[in-house]
Amino acid sequence: MVLQVETNGSFAESKPPAGDKQLALLRRCIRIIGTVKPEFTIQDPLPATYEGIFNACRSAVVVSGLGEDLYNILKIELEQSIGSMSKLLMSSKHEDVAWISLFNDLFSWFEGQIALLTSLLTYLDQVYVVQHRDTLNVRDLAYSLVSERIFLSADIVSRLLAGVKTWVLAERLSHSAHPNRAVIPVLVSHLLRHHQYTAIEKEYVDLTQSFYQQESAEKAESLKAEPRVFFEQACTRISEESARVEAVLPVSAWSLVRTSTEWALWGGRVEWICKSIVSGCMSEQDFATLKKMYSLFSRVSGTSALCNAFAMHVRTTVATIVSDETQDDNMVQRLLDFKEFADQTVVKSFVAVADSRPTDSSATDPPEASTSKLPDMQPDQKFLYAITDAFATGFKARRSKPAEMIAKYVDRAMRKGQGKASDTEFQGLLDKVLALYRFTDDKDVFRTFYHRSLARRLLLEKSASDDFERAVLKKLKEKYDPEFGMGEEMFKDLALSRESITEYHSKLPDDSPGNQLNAMVLKRSAWPFTAQKHTVDLPPNMQEELTKYTEFYKAAHTGYVLDWDHSLGSATLKARFNAGVKELSVSLYQTIVLLLFNGAVTIPFGDIKEQTRMEDAELRRVLQSLACGKKKVLKKSPPGKDVNDADVFRFNVDFDDPHAKIHINSIQVKVSPEESKRTNASIEDDRKHYLDAAIVRLMKARKEMSYEQLKAATIDAVKGHFVPQVDTIKKRIDSLVEMEYLERSKEDRNKYKYIA
Repeated sequence: MVLQVETNGSFAESKPPAGDKQLALLRRCIRIIGTVKPEFTIQDPLPATYEGIFNACRSAVVVSGLGEDLYNILKIELEQSIGSMSKLLMSSKHEDVAWISLFNDLFSWFEGQIALLTSLLTYLDQVYVVQHRDTLNVRDLAYSLVSERIFLSADIVSRLLAGVKTWVLAERLSHSAHPNRAVIPVLVSHLLRHHQYTAIEKEYVDLTQSFYQQESAEKAESLKAEPRVFFEQACTRISEESARVEAVLPVSAWSLVRTSTEWALWGGRVEWICKSIVSGCMSEQDFATLKKMYSLFSRVSGTSALCNAFAMHVRTTVATIVSDETQDDNMVQRLLDFKEFADQTVVKSFVAVADSRPTDSSATDPPEASTSKLPDMQPDQKFLYAITDAFATGFKARRSKPAEMIAKYVDRAMRKGQGKASDTEFQGLLDKVLALYRFTDDKDVFRTFYHRSLARRLLLEKSASDDFERAVLKKLKEKYDPEFGMGEEMFKDLALSRESITEYHSKLPDDSPGNQLNAMVLKRSAWPFTAQKHTVDLPPNMQEELTKYTEFYKAAHTGYVLDWDHSLGSATLKARFNAGVKELSVSLYQTIVLLLFNGAVTIPFGDIKEQTRMEDAELRRVLQSLACGKKKVLKKSPPGKDVNDADVFRFNVDFDDPHAKIHINSIQVKVSPEESKRTNASIEDDRKHYLDAAIVRLMKARKEMSYEQLKAATIDAVKGHFVPQVDTIKKRIDSLVEMEYLERSKEDRNKYKYIA
C-alpha cells in the first residue's frame, strides 16, 4: 500500500546567527560598559538591549560553544578598562582626601559596572566557568585584575596611604572630625570588598603608635609637674581615638587601634602617673578617677604599679596615724575609719571580672548554655592583700603602741556598751577592732593590756555585757591566739567567788555588817596581778569583817594562802554636806582616806600617809581625785593641781553637787600613763625571758648553730607572740654566753655551742 502526501507550501529551517557576529556584539557591549567616561556615566548607547546581550551570551556559550573566546575577549576588555582607571588615578591633580574621594567614585562606578556584566554574562559564569574549575568567574576576574593593575601599583598605594595619613593627622591635631571624614568608611568598604584592607589597617595602626608615642613624650616633658593634667589629656585622646575608629574602621580593628593608642600613651609612664596622683585621688575620695585608672592601666599591664601606689598611700597614712602621739586616744578610731575607706576604695574602684573558670580539670561536665547575663564583678584580690600588707607595715612605725591602743579601745567599748546600736552592729564594731589586731606583730602587748583591762572590768563590774565579753574572748582564742583561753578561768573564778560569798552571807545574822562585804578570791595564774609589795591599813571594823571571811574561806579550802589586794576594791559611803546627805561611789583607797575625816577636820599630807601606809605615788593620785578634780569632796591648802608634802586637806562641807548619788573617778577606771609605762616595761622583761628560753631550747635540740641560723630560728619560734629586733636577739645570745648557757666555737667564732 502506497501513501502519498501532498505538500501545499515550503519549509525553511531557521539558523542561529553566526558565532563571530555574537562575539562582535558582546565585545562592543563589554567595551562600552567598561569605558571610563567623565563622571563615570555611560555616554555611548549599547548596540543591544540588556535582554539582547543576555541572549547573545547564551547563544555564544551554549549553542555556539564559544565560551573560551568570549572569556578571552572579556579579559582583554577588562584589562583595558582597568588600565584606564589606573592612568586616571595616577594622572589626577587631586591630593590627599580629595584623591581618596576620586578613588571611591571610580571604584563605586567600576563595581557597579562589574555587577552589570556579571548579570548580562550569566551563562559565561554558569556554563563555561563551571566547566573549567581553574577559571575565575566574571567578578573575581575583574577584581583580580584590579589587584594586579591598581593595588600592586606603588604610586597608587602611596597616594592612598598619604591621603589616609593627611586625614587622620588633621583630625588628631584639630581634635575634631574632618569635613570629608565620610570618604574614609567608604574607602574601607571598597578595600574590604577587594581584600586590600589589611595594608590600610597596618598603616593606621603604625601612624597611631608613632603619633601618640611622640605626643606622649612631649606632653610628659611639658607636664612633668602636672601629672594629673597629663592623665586627663591622655584619657581624652583615648576617647577621641576610640570614637574615630568606631566611626571609620570595622569592628575587628577597634581593640587593635585602642590597644596601640593606650600602649603608646601610657608606655613607661604608668608608674610615674600612679605615684603622682593616686595619693591625691585617695585624699579627695575621687573613686571615679581611680576606677578609670584601673580600667585603663589594666589593659597595659599597669595594675601592679597602681596597686603599689595605692599600698604606699595606705602604708604612709597608717604610719602617720600611728605616729601621731597627740592623737593617741583617737588612734584606733582613725585606723578603723581609714580601713573602712580603703576597703570601700577597692570595692568601688578596683573591680575585676570574677574568675569563673572551674577549679578542677574535669572535662566531663556539660558546657553551660550561653546567656546574655553580664559577667560577675568582684574586688581585685591583689588590692585587698595590699591593704593587709600596708597596715601591717604601717603599724611598725611605732612599735607596740598600736597593740596597746587597740586593747584600750576594746576596753572603752566594753565599758560603754552598745548604746543605741543593735547587737549585730555592736558585734560588727568589735569584729572590725579585732581585725586590726591581725596587723600587729606585738601580740603579747595586746594580750597583756587586754588581760589587765578585762580583769578590771570584771572585778569592778564595769563591763556592759558578760555575753559580749565571752564572745570576744572566744573569737580571740579561736581566730588569733589560743592563750586567750585564760578568760574562761577568769569567769570561772568569779562564779565560784559569788557562790562562796553568798554562802558566807547565808551564815550571818541579818544585821551583821559582814553582809555588806563582797570579796573575790582569784587564782593568781589566771589573773594579771602580782602580789602587792605595799599594803594599806584598813579601818579596824573593815579589817575585822575581812578577817572573818578569810577564816571562813580557809576552813572550806584548806591549804590556800590568801593575799588581799585592795587596789581594785570599791565602796559606797554616805556623806553629810551642808547641801544634804550624798551617796559617794568611790574606790577602796579613796574610802580609806575619806574615813579619816570622821575623826578630824583637817589632816596634813604626812599624817594621811602615816595612818594609811599607802604607797606615796598612789596616795597622791587618790588625793588628787578627791581634792583636785571636778568633784572636790576635800579641799586642799594651798590650792593647786599637784599634791605636795606640805599640803593640808580638810573635808569640804560646802560640796553641793546636785545629784544624790555621785561617782568619783579614780585610777581604777582607766589605765594611767604611768601604769602603761610599767606594763610596757614588764612586757619588755617578759620578752627577754621568752627569748632566752627559746634560744636555750633551740640550742639544746641542735647542740651547735651559726649565728644566722640561730637568729632565724629564734624569730620563727617567738613570732606568734612578737617579732623581736635583731639587735635584741644578739644581746640575749651574748647574755646567755656570759651566763654560760652557750659558748662560741673556737674553730668558728660565728658559731655557738650548747653547754650541757
